[in-house]
Amino acid sequence: MKRFVWRLQRVLDIKEKEEQTKRTELLELIKKVTQKRGELLTQQRILETIISDIASKDPQGRLSEQEFFLKYAATTNELMKKLKNKIAGLESQQREKVVELLRVRRFRESLEKLRAEAKMRYMKSVEKLEQKELDESATIGFARKTMQGSKIR
Repeated sequence: MKRFVWRLQRVLDIKEKEEQTKRTELLELIKKVTQKRGELLTQQRILETIISDIASKDPQGRLSEQEFFLKYAATTNELMKKLKNKIAGLESQQREKVVELLRVRRFRESLEKLRAEAKMRYMKSVEKLEQKELDESATIGFARKTMQGSKIR
């Protein structure tokens, strides 16, 4: 008996590999977004720590540190804006990757359904063929017995 061979199996295999690569790319983007968010939170915490340190000092010693902080804050704000823009860009890429992944997954799932339907049709045809062979052998066996029975009498 011949094995089940589906002509679109290669396409299904390619789509499975494509889905896996899309998933890997999405995970890498998620890692990058998480890393950039961590950097942003670190910068915010540093600013909060410096502000609380300056606020806890006496007003006389605080003036020089406030001046230095204001100069530092401008560059830090610029860095934080760049981080926020980078995060927004990465999140946009992440949404695009999710859409691509879902598109590939739907296509793969539809191919798997087609494969399952084709296999069911194949199995039914094989069962019909086997049943036909069994019926033929039973008919031939019955005919032989009948012929042998008529020769003996």
